[in-house]
Amino acid sequence: MNTPELELTERQAFLVLNALPNIGPITLNRLLEELGGDPREIFKTDRRRLESVKGVGPVISATLGAWREKFDLAREESRMAQSHADFLTGRDEAYPKLLREISDPPIALYRKGRFDFSQPCVAIVGSRRTTLYGQATAKKLGAELARLGFCIVSGLARGIDTSAHEGALSVEGKAVAVLGNGLDIVYPPENLQLYRKIEESGGAILSEFPLGRRADRQSFAMRNRIVAGMCEATIVVESDVDGGAMITARFAGEQGRLLFAVPGRIDQPTSAGCHQLIRDGATLLTSVDDLLGELNYLDGLRPSPIPEKPGTPAGTPANLTADEARVFACFAGGAMLTPDALGEQTGLSAAQLSAVLMMLELKRAVAKRADGSFEARS
Repeated sequence: MNTPELELTERQAFLVLNALPNIGPITLNRLLEELGGDPREIFKTDRRRLESVKGVGPVISATLGAWREKFDLAREESRMAQSHADFLTGRDEAYPKLLREISDPPIALYRKGRFDFSQPCVAIVGSRRTTLYGQATAKKLGAELARLGFCIVSGLARGIDTSAHEGALSVEGKAVAVLGNGLDIVYPPENLQLYRKIEESGGAILSEFPLGRRADRQSFAMRNRIVAGMCEATIVVESDVDGGAMITARFAGEQGRLLFAVPGRIDQPTSAGCHQLIRDGATLLTSVDDLLGELNYLDGLRPSPIPEKPGTPAGTPANLTADEARVFACFAGGAMLTPDALGEQTGLSAAQLSAVLMMLELKRAVAKRADGSFEARS
């Protein structure tokens, strides 16, 4: 039997309101504003008064009046306890601060994991149907930004989202996955281990949808506004012109957030969306320095970087992956080395080494000499 209406706590009232059909966050926030901010008052107010609020018609007022028929509160609380999930309202300190600023913030979020959103967040999003270049780029960006102290936010989807999460976790950084379904549903199912690792590593899994809610086209779009809204910047790595990442990019622009796009091959469909974003005013991104410059982070204002693991040579740039740091270490003492010599010292294949050297050049960590050898930049 459900908790009687008058015995609802404030948190329970938010839980009910968040789960009811036909009522979106804009209308819920209007109701809260009109009725003094206490969510319990919404259930005590007569239909005529409810329908005087913009956006509230007979369907919504009837849904509110018959909420017990629409939502099993006791069952939801039991499932939350079993799932070790908590419920953050917009008034909780742990609720993402930047998310409060958008025009249609969720009134609450389900959360697994203990990340409290005091750490600056950057979204990395892109296509599910991606290329090896896109996957490698997303993973590198995720790792480099996480090592600098940023939390990497994405949607746990196949492709770019997965690579971005994996990049952050590879350097023991923090990641947040925002779902387009209930927290008790892992989609895609092959990301179950990634889902668990994000939670266990001090990150979080978030959703505004009640447990058991399946994803659909509308829920994915709602998820995308949260991804963009809780982050200082959004990076689109690969996307075709009508991909879901373009929706996230549009939200970022509308919300006044920084928007970056990674360029790709002109004959690759998954680069078409990024190139369109760049033409439309998104900042072209080739390294994390592009983002740091736009954010205007001063040394004293940057998030706390993740300490390097023991054994990292002094003077190694902070934004290098493990392979990049291994190659960079070969240049200690001013050594000038050919790719063949670097391959012998590191054990990397020619293809791996070529990619690493390219990234080290883009990061201005090494320079290529006229004779084809490389040296560290002073």
